[in-house]
Amino acid sequence: MGNKYNGRTFILEIFAILIGLVFLVPFYYVISNSLKPFAEILTNTSALPKALQFQNYVSAFEKLDYLKVLGNSLIITIASNIVLVVFCSMAAYMLVRTKKKISNIIFMSFVAAMIIPFQSIMIPLIKTAGSLNLLNSIWGLVIMYLGFGSGMTIFLYHGFIKGIPVELEEAAIIDGCSRFGLFWRIVFPLLKPITVTIVILNSLWIWNDYLLPSLVLQNPDLRTIPLATFFFFGQYTKQWDLALAALMLGIIPLLIFFFAMQKHIIKGITSGSIK
Repeated sequence: MGNKYNGRTFILEIFAILIGLVFLVPFYYVISNSLKPFAEILTNTSALPKALQFQNYVSAFEKLDYLKVLGNSLIITIASNIVLVVFCSMAAYMLVRTKKKISNIIFMSFVAAMIIPFQSIMIPLIKTAGSLNLLNSIWGLVIMYLGFGSGMTIFLYHGFIKGIPVELEEAAIIDGCSRFGLFWRIVFPLLKPITVTIVILNSLWIWNDYLLPSLVLQNPDLRTIPLATFFFFGQYTKQWDLALAALMLGIIPLLIFFFAMQKHIIKGITSGSIK
């Protein structure tokens, strides 16, 4: 029998709606002000636009060279996710299934690396990257994302793989499956729920990252969307009307990605809970 709808449930629903509205307030400011002329933004940022100013989006699209920076962001995000999923899933699998003390030491080293502030290693990183010719290179940036994202990705895969029965792998080995084939044919398909979660978390981080690309990608042709958006903030002027439109142009691909993956997100959560 289902739980009856009562006053306590009603209060919880109202509370949840209020919290949701609080989180939506920043989106309201960005969307509404991106459709206003500059003078109207300075006059009243909270009010709805008197007339929808879609020219802001047209101007931001042209000045950003949007298609080029969108392509750069897509290449970096997709390539980084692929290398993180491939290498970190294999690494986590070996760390779980190799019952040696060195495996625990390596795993704890990855976990400990998660708490190191980026600012503390920023200068040595750029010097090392320069000596290895990784600066002004999209693939050099992807390698750095592999390094910085490995800790959390291995940590998440490690915890999930521990719940996979070893008997499945033993049966596959008896049937003549190699260790490499065992992972990709038997284990990796079972990692789909956590892989979806990892891809979403890493995509949000990599897509919105500003600091690391600003240090690595000095060539204007390699700019990502966050780097290109900074174009509207000069030393003496700040083009808020175009900057907010540019922010929306950067958010839209993430929204499309989220809604496209929504079915897999829900399926991953439910299958993970059943597992």
